[in-house]
Amino acid sequence: MEAGEIRFMWLMVFFDLPTKTKPQRRRANRFREFLRKDGFIMLQLSVYARVCRGQDAVEKHVRRVRSNLPKEGSVRTLQVTDKQYGRMQLMLGTAPKTETAGTSQMVLL
Repeated sequence: MEAGEIRFMWLMVFFDLPTKTKPQRRRANRFREFLRKDGFIMLQLSVYARVCRGQDAVEKHVRRVRSNLPKEGSVRTLQVTDKQYGRMQLMLGTAPKTETAGTSQMVLL
């Protein structure tokens, strides 16, 4: 990597939030909506990811996640390089129309 080159990173958010009561479900849905509005894509119901342009952007979005935490449950973040994210394997039974199994990396335009 050359000096000054931007390194793309992926920030992943994993969470386990209670949803037994209506207020808990509302808080969980608000958290999911926050993630979506902040540019995260849903990989699974409680796993979201977004690409970030450099470490500063990762830290900015971690701060945003921290400031929008629901009052119950657990939330974890993990940052991985674009290359590591590209090695993720998707294994499906019957693939929904929005996903395909393969080794292709997401292309950003």
